Amino acid sequence: MNDTILITGGTGAMGSVLVKKLSERGYRLRVLTLPGDKNAGRLKTDFGVDVRYGSIADPAACRGLCDGVNTVLHLAAIIITNDESLYTSVNAGGTRNIVAQAAGAGVAHFIHVSSASVTYPKPTPYSLSKKLAEELVRKSRLPYTIVRPTLVYGKTGGQEFDMFLNYLKRFPVVPFIGSGSALKRPVFVDDVVDGLIKLACLKTGRNAVYNLSGATSLSILDFSRLCCTLMGKERKPTVHLPVWLCMALATIMKRVMKDPPLKWSVIAGVTQDADLDPSDAIRDLGYAPRGVEQMLPQCFPRK
Repeated sequence: MNDTILITGGTGAMGSVLVKKLSERGYRLRVLTLPGDKNAGRLKTDFGVDVRYGSIADPAACRGLCDGVNTVLHLAAIIITNDESLYTSVNAGGTRNIVAQAAGAGVAHFIHVSSASVTYPKPTPYSLSKKLAEELVRKSRLPYTIVRPTLVYGKTGGQEFDMFLNYLKRFPVVPFIGSGSALKRPVFVDDVVDGLIKLACLKTGRNAVYNLSGATSLSILDFSRLCCTLMGKERKPTVHLPVWLCMALATIMKRVMKDPPLKWSVIAGVTQDADLDPSDAIRDLGYAPRGVEQMLPQCFPRK
């Protein structure tokens, strides 16, 4: 197989699984990662990956990155940071740089990993940056496919999932923002990766958007209770805090703290639906997500 695939963010929790599975299928892989990334050496030795170093936010580091590449899997993004300017420079600006290189190299399929948060009626700096990145991909004239994973969980890694678990463990009671009724579709990381592989096997983009979400829709409160049960903390009580109070506290904390524990992005994620329907991906791609009741227990105890 002569196809070369570029993966940005190829050393993360999702990217590393993707690299392993694509390598096993015989694809030649190129990965862009930040200088000093400790996981990059393993990609070279275990899978023969062509590792390039640099930031997607740096146009010079992206130059020539897509030469000889048929497919781009663009995963790299800033998810959580106290410097909100990075959302724009990395998520939007970085996507602009990769898109420009892909267009110049004649890439046949640009697969952009976006976020369910672009559907929030009340956006966050992160969701706005991902929405802008989607627009850049659509306007690029590249053959593209955009995918929107929901809350990704796995046996190891997953920044948002681990932060959520740490929050549930931190206090003797769980201080829950709002009613907990927001609907989510948590998705197992291997299911998302399998969806991305199905897209990578296509020779050209579909100029479409697919939701790579889980099979089970449940409230964020029910998801938290399931997580607590699997951590052996099923009897931990929950205290519901009014959203207006949390908003006021977040505003004050942002003014007086460098790293406030309560932010608008946290409030937005807990109180807004991310119940994206995967039926189009199931129909068109053979995407086969599994239910949270089946896969979440496999993620405990945490490694």
